[in-house]
Amino acid sequence: MDHDRFLALDFTDLPPNLPLSRRELLKLAGGGILVFFTTRSQLPAEAQGRGQRLPEDFNAFLRVGEDGRVTCFTGKIEMGQGIITSLAQMLAEELDVAVGSVEMVMGDTDRCPWDMGTFGSMSTRFFGAPLRAAGAEARRVLLELASEKLQTPVEQLTVEAGTVFDRRDKAKHATYAQLAQGKRIERHVQTPPPLKKPADFRALGKPLTRRDAREKVTGEAKYTADIALPGMLHAKILRPPAHGAKLTEVDVAGVSVVEGAEVVRDGDFIAVVHKCPDEAERALEKVNAKWDVPEPTVDDKTIFDHLLKVAPAGEVVAHGGDLATGEKRAAQVFEETYLDGYKAHAAMEPHAAVVSVEGDKATVWASTQAPFRAKDEAASALGLPAEKVRVLTPFVGGGFGGKTANGQVVEAARVAKLTGKPIQVAWSREEEFFNDTFRPAAIVKIRSGLTDTGAIAFWDYHVYFAGSRGAAQFYDVAHHATTAHGSGWGGGPGTHPFATGAWRAPGNNTNTFGRESQLDVMAAKAGVDPVEFRLAHLKDEKMRRVLQAAADKFGWEPAKAPSGRGYGCACGTDAGASVATLAEVAVDKATGAIKVKRLVCAQDMGLVINPEGATLQMEGCLTMGLGYALTEDLRFRGGQLLDRNFDTYEIPRFSWVPKIETILLDDKEAAPQGGGEPAIITVGAVVANAVFDACGARVRQLPVTPARVQEALRGS
Repeated sequence: MDHDRFLALDFTDLPPNLPLSRRELLKLAGGGILVFFTTRSQLPAEAQGRGQRLPEDFNAFLRVGEDGRVTCFTGKIEMGQGIITSLAQMLAEELDVAVGSVEMVMGDTDRCPWDMGTFGSMSTRFFGAPLRAAGAEARRVLLELASEKLQTPVEQLTVEAGTVFDRRDKAKHATYAQLAQGKRIERHVQTPPPLKKPADFRALGKPLTRRDAREKVTGEAKYTADIALPGMLHAKILRPPAHGAKLTEVDVAGVSVVEGAEVVRDGDFIAVVHKCPDEAERALEKVNAKWDVPEPTVDDKTIFDHLLKVAPAGEVVAHGGDLATGEKRAAQVFEETYLDGYKAHAAMEPHAAVVSVEGDKATVWASTQAPFRAKDEAASALGLPAEKVRVLTPFVGGGFGGKTANGQVVEAARVAKLTGKPIQVAWSREEEFFNDTFRPAAIVKIRSGLTDTGAIAFWDYHVYFAGSRGAAQFYDVAHHATTAHGSGWGGGPGTHPFATGAWRAPGNNTNTFGRESQLDVMAAKAGVDPVEFRLAHLKDEKMRRVLQAAADKFGWEPAKAPSGRGYGCACGTDAGASVATLAEVAVDKATGAIKVKRLVCAQDMGLVINPEGATLQMEGCLTMGLGYALTEDLRFRGGQLLDRNFDTYEIPRFSWVPKIETILLDDKEAAPQGGGEPAIITVGAVVANAVFDACGARVRQLPVTPARVQEALRGS
């Protein structure tokens, strides 16, 4: 397998650790034109303020080789979001080369400098601009070389598909390969050169099929669990029955009945290894272990009361006007509580890692969003200096925030150190659920009011443990405050019974569900159509455009809810993008069963790099969102997880998928924004609002299950 063709970008709280010295890196890169750049100045304040020491030097570079091909070296990864294609488009645009001639080397910690990471739909937003600038800088160098070679002023030159021509005499030309031949030119992007104007785009904004598409649909694509090394053993780890359980007794004598199986132990860490994974699994079943399991103090029914009891004092993250003044103007006051349970990432590819140690060096293959964090964690487990560990990131089969933790890497490294053999650890689906970091359960409490003319008088919003992402008010409300209690990453010890972490658009799904449900509650009480109610309270022109575009495409006709049509509306902002989704559902009042029939979603993400890729991301978000909206809800009793596979934890099925229509409002004059997460944030809210319109059942807890619909109908 050609490991150098894979790519990656990582987020880590660990200090940066360049794997190679500049001299070693330049030697490895070979001849040609090299342009170094950093995304430091592009990072948002929240990323720069996490106590990290960001690179002072560079964290990516490109090379125009002596063969004329362009290579970008970056710590970013490809996990299905399509940046393997869109980043190449951005570079090709500024260099005036064919997209197919750009090679992306990603996620190889020996060939790529440290990078902050793949998270928060930040690759295009914050890495894209410096990447384009590096391409423009390389083009400028090549034009200067061509000017010298062709004895022609730079302003008289033009570039087409990697060849520089004299505008007045096309017989005078030189290819990038000819210009780079025998050269070693190093440049750093200090003052970004001017970038191309939209009118001159040749690659940007053009729909391109993803360059990894064929490999993935034919099964040729390699993932970490596909890595097989000579002499490699498969390790299966002894797991506790519940989080917080302590091992009290263990008998491994039974393992000997499985020929070739070996027990590996380091304290309470116990693994069984075998050359065949199924035999390792069978041997692990022969281990007789006893555990001390703590008595459960909380479960999926009582978790919300518990969270409110342990919630810290809130932090005001947005405010305007005066709540007391607004409340005095209110003719009607609404006080509602919205609940959202734990969600699993449930990526199709479970975590996997392969660790091979040769002498004083180690190579790690990992399904990870964080290769540089994996590098440091593997080094620590192996007892090696970080510079002696190389991490390679093959294709990653979905992450959604769940593959920033590298538990499987540490496990494989520990077993490799103890056995001296190459080791693969590939979690089963049950292990994936047990070891996951879940989207935290959260609560939203809202007090709001309407004036006697139907305007929003005040808005007092409190969110518990989902964080502030997407919580701030963007509707036109004179008197408002938004307060966040606890972070969106789970809180301190004693908050949650197991680990929590980022889940696609962290916290925003919960916040959008609460806000947009409350908007619908007020619109219905005011007797105003929900789309018209939102438009009446929107001065944000970007949001108005996406909402109006979605309504036009949907063919929305104003009506007071519940109208019986099963129509719903929800708006939101995430990763710099504005999104509006409209839905049509059918509800069986007798059973509470819901069928989502149609989704129309409009998104303004600024300049659209690859319309095909952006559309796929929107469709993926909407489909994945149906899971948390309708069925996904982790059941547990204390640290014991009751859902460990797809037989009880139900994710969207093909039969669920409604008619999906997407609209991209391509603003070519605006900077590109994130597209991997925005559309998902509206799905829970739009489904809940459509259910209310269909049958009058206001469900205030996600997912919107048949049982909750029936309960709401009984209470209405």
